[in-house]
Amino acid sequence: MRKIRVGVLFGGRSCEHEVSVRSARSVLEAIDRDKYEVIMIGISKGGQWLMAGNARAVLEAGVVEEGGLLPVTLEQDGALVGRQGDELDQRLEVIFPLLHGPFGEDGTVQGLMELAGIPYVGSGVVGSAVGMDKEMTKRAFRAEGLPQVEYAVVRRHQWRQDPAGVQRQLESQLGYPMFFKPANMGSSVGVCKAHGPEEFRACLEEAASYDYKVVVEAEAADCREVECAVLGNEEPQASVVGEIVPGNEFYDYNAKYIDDNSQLIIPARLSPQVADQVRQLSLRAFRAVEAAGLSRVDFFVSRRDEQVYINEINTLPGFTPISMYPKLWEASGIGYTALIDRLIQLALERHRDRQDIRTVL
Repeated sequence: MRKIRVGVLFGGRSCEHEVSVRSARSVLEAIDRDKYEVIMIGISKGGQWLMAGNARAVLEAGVVEEGGLLPVTLEQDGALVGRQGDELDQRLEVIFPLLHGPFGEDGTVQGLMELAGIPYVGSGVVGSAVGMDKEMTKRAFRAEGLPQVEYAVVRRHQWRQDPAGVQRQLESQLGYPMFFKPANMGSSVGVCKAHGPEEFRACLEEAASYDYKVVVEAEAADCREVECAVLGNEEPQASVVGEIVPGNEFYDYNAKYIDDNSQLIIPARLSPQVADQVRQLSLRAFRAVEAAGLSRVDFFVSRRDEQVYINEINTLPGFTPISMYPKLWEASGIGYTALIDRLIQLALERHRDRQDIRTVL
């Protein structure tokens, strides 16, 4: 059987560059080489696309450097073109973007792949953009009637023009403690918890350093943090529900990737009824943002009365074997290699379906 040529995109212009490299390393090790020919394409922090001939060395380095790699661009129908304009013998048939954060998860790269006319894993431009922007995500969830904690959105220019007024408004609306999140960032980068007025300014400044708008949320007090994985296109499925017990005060970047002191519990310690409610809400959230292929949906569940609050959706979640998304599907009966295969097939399926759309009169 002829192998399908898959381009794996990793790295990128994002604070989540190193997380992306970890995901790519895991996929390269696990993908079915009898079925797929893999072309590794690293994107440097400066935005340069580079073909990684010695992919393992690049991945082990943990970051995509521009020296020693072949600069390429993606052209129509998946053709890779070198710096001198010469077409390489590397025409991709499908792309697996393992890019997290801005310029990878937000619809920008998805738009490029749409223009190139090549199938790709994951959500399209709309689903990626809405899923990345926390304000737009919350608007979509509210329109769908999904339960959320109280929140507000602050533009950076508002904060700079009237910091005292912004602080008074948020203290009145949300109270303490409150969480500050860059609207377009993942992996808890830039997230800060203010316990009282003395921490307000530093937290807002920290979040605003990563984006021009900040989502500020009331605390979901005494809640479990649970997550559910979604897989599919038009008829998505939800996995078993998993629970995260943060090793730090909350599940921040250090708790996720550095300290290694958090605990993942699968299945989550929920009643069957609440676990099923989380799964159903995950599917509604997936459809609300027009997601496709894969997503991980995060929730808070009150320990007191098991009230469920949706937190956010991640349309390109971390993809190492110890990441929650593949672990949830492993617990649901789909192993890591099989999951990679299923996602690629979903990408090809979605692309075929979109070929039926008329583009000319």
